[in-house]
Amino acid sequence: QVQLVESGGGLVQAGGSLRLSCAASGNIFSINAMGWYRQAPGDQRELVATITSDGSTNYADSVKGRFTISRDSAKNTVYLQMNSLKPEDTAVYYCKVIVTTYLRATLRYWGQGTQVTVSS
Repeated sequence: QVQLVESGGGLVQAGGSLRLSCAASGNIFSINAMGWYRQAPGDQRELVATITSDGSTNYADSVKGRFTISRDSAKNTVYLQMNSLKPEDTAVYYCKVIVTTYLRATLRYWGQGTQVTVSS
């Protein structure tokens, strides 16, 4: 099993910043990719940003230039630095990790979600 612990959500005014963290632990031989997704009430879950094992990143158009995804491979942790936050960024943010286990299985795990609320 793999455990994901998310932190860093909260309430912030428009224009402010937050930094989310997601630490993975457990049956991990290697991490193939890590990412952040979000889901607002009434909406489907959408991709925010991803980062692969070689450091390649991908961002939703709505967050390009404002959000930065990074990872600390030694700590199996992914971060999302969110700047210039807008009310439309309000959502529950979920961490997703794709891992290879010690038995060489490739599995996907989701975090429990952390609430980000941006007030206008």
